[in-house]
Amino acid sequence: MAVFLLAVGAACCLGLGFVLQQHAAQRAPRADLLRWRLLLDLCRMPEWLVGIAIMIVGLVLSALALGRGEVSLVEPLLTSNLVFAMALASLISRQRLGRSGWGGVLLLGVGVTAFILAGDPRRGGPTADELQHWLVVGIVAGLALLLVSLARRLPLFEEATILALAAGLLYGLQDALTRATANLAGSGGVVSVLHRWQPYAVVALGVFGLLLVQSAFEAAPLRMSLPALTCAQPLAGIACAVGFLGDRLRVTPAAITWEVLGLLAMVAGVVMIGRHPSMPAACGGGPERKQDTSAPSTK
Repeated sequence: MAVFLLAVGAACCLGLGFVLQQHAAQRAPRADLLRWRLLLDLCRMPEWLVGIAIMIVGLVLSALALGRGEVSLVEPLLTSNLVFAMALASLISRQRLGRSGWGGVLLLGVGVTAFILAGDPRRGGPTADELQHWLVVGIVAGLALLLVSLARRLPLFEEATILALAAGLLYGLQDALTRATANLAGSGGVVSVLHRWQPYAVVALGVFGLLLVQSAFEAAPLRMSLPALTCAQPLAGIACAVGFLGDRLRVTPAAITWEVLGLLAMVAGVVMIGRHPSMPAACGGGPERKQDTSAPSTK
């Protein structure tokens, strides 16, 4: 129950923080996209700083949840951040949820429940050796880098989605390494953790993920980025947890079927919520944003 409450509280803070950040980031100059100067410009916006503060609270709560429970359990619960994001966006836009909104909420809830009940995530499996550990980390980080390279060649709206996917992969990897760091601290003490690479990787992934997320928020409406981010993060986190943390899921044919169906329902629910009209539907048009969003553009 403690893990459940921590994860849902983290999802609430993350969702609210994301909406405030995007509301501010859409006013940033277009030339700042994927540049560190973007973060410096955003630091001058009080609304963005409030969103970051709320997100940090969410990250602390998620770290506590990951330290107590399995990544394969916490990650699906964190996808509910989109529900809280839509609730705040609905207040801003003054639009009701409607059938599509409630349908997305229902699909997301059913998907999370089905995956957790079918998979029965547990710790206790053998952790990976150093080679397998680095292999999983390299694959996830490499995919994120490939997506960023691809995004630079696409129009703004498509770029936002791809950048959010890349950020979700990095955040999922960060969640798994956060659990690994907590395990190291529990077995060898806090001081011993400072001599390992995992905590520094957690910080680096957080910084790079933040740049990608804010660039995605700047490039297009929230509904083009947040669903992709919300889908990619739990999938990457679960893959990493099984790949090198030793988390175990049921692997019977029936369990695998329900796990896949649960994941598909989660993805469908996330997309339905993200596409809901209450999500911000237009960019604010920063000083240097001149792209006509009514037609695809080329770079």
